[in-house]
Amino acid sequence: MTEETPGFDEKPDVPSGATPEDAEPQAASPSPEGAAAPAGDASQNVGLVAQLDQVRTALHERTADLQRLQAEYQNYRRRVERDRVAVREIAIANLLTELLPVLDDIGRAREHGELVGGFKSVAESLETVAAKMGLQQFGKEGEPFDPTIHEALMHSYAPDVSETMCVAILQPGYRIGERTIRPARVAVAEPQPGAQPAKAEGGDENAAGGSADSANAANAANAANAANSVNAANDKENGGPEEG
Repeated sequence: MTEETPGFDEKPDVPSGATPEDAEPQAASPSPEGAAAPAGDASQNVGLVAQLDQVRTALHERTADLQRLQAEYQNYRRRVERDRVAVREIAIANLLTELLPVLDDIGRAREHGELVGGFKSVAESLETVAAKMGLQQFGKEGEPFDPTIHEALMHSYAPDVSETMCVAILQPGYRIGERTIRPARVAVAEPQPGAQPAKAEGGDENAAGGSADSANAANAANAANAANSVNAANDKENGGPEEG
């Protein structure tokens, strides 16, 4: 009886007509798909980079458009606010301009002592409301004449002035902020042509007395002229004096 030799290696079945080398696994040989894989990944990455650049370009364009629209909107808001303030100031100026004759009547009544009783309360309330709306009165006697805010209705010469001065306020001026809605109507006096200033030391007493008399006469004439102008204006507003 024959014993089998332990450790006998059995050879794999080999088809007939095949060599032993054919029995080796063919996995060792590289496949064409594996070789083409790196080239495909590179082209795909290039395409993704190009798409990313396009997206970034579009994002920058949209951001610039948004910033431009925001700037235009801010400019529009500022322009609308500026126009709104201008329209409001114009409306207030027009309203107060219509009230100036009433304020003039109140001022004349106060000068003549007729502002009493309930009329005084109403007049003061009206002046308070006008002041709250920004109305300011200007024009005083003795201030230098400024053609931008004064309107000269009367003119005279006086030896005691060194420049053109307002010697009488016929109608006060009014302004709203920096905007003048009515200039002050005044009587002005200019220095006497060829007049010499009075000497401070010694001097001729007769010359000093004559200068003082001339100044007093000029001031009296200016006051009389101003009073006549005011009376004429009042008569004109009231329908004129009756003819005898």
